[in-house]
Amino acid sequence: MTTKIIFASILIFSIVIPFGVYLFSEKKKGSFIAALGFNILFFFGTLIIADIFLFGGKISAAEADAVTNTAESGWKYMAAALSTGLSCIGAGIAVASAASSALGALSEDSSIMGKALIFVALAESIALYGLLISFTILG
Repeated sequence: MTTKIIFASILIFSIVIPFGVYLFSEKKKGSFIAALGFNILFFFGTLIIADIFLFGGKISAAEADAVTNTAESGWKYMAAALSTGLSCIGAGIAVASAASSALGALSEDSSIMGKALIFVALAESIALYGLLISFTILG
């Protein structure tokens, strides 16, 4: 149990530290790419090390079924979290560009408000689709 907590905290720090370094550093050209590369290296490195330590070992035939069910449910939760999280990130990016463009267009012509709201709502629906997929995965 303590090794799982240690690896979870290492995984969280491997995401937070490079992002914090990027946010608080001077914005030089290529600093985002360096922070992203650092983040990817530590994230997947931590996943590989966690795989080796947490899932390595001998398993008897009687425990194999229980371990398989536990691993399957773990992958289902990981897939559901990724589908929801990544769709929300994509929706946030889409809403940011669509809403700012819609506000700019509305400032010039207020009769296109309905069309502008449709584009913003379409961008927000990406997050709902990801949430529906995660419910489908878990159900």
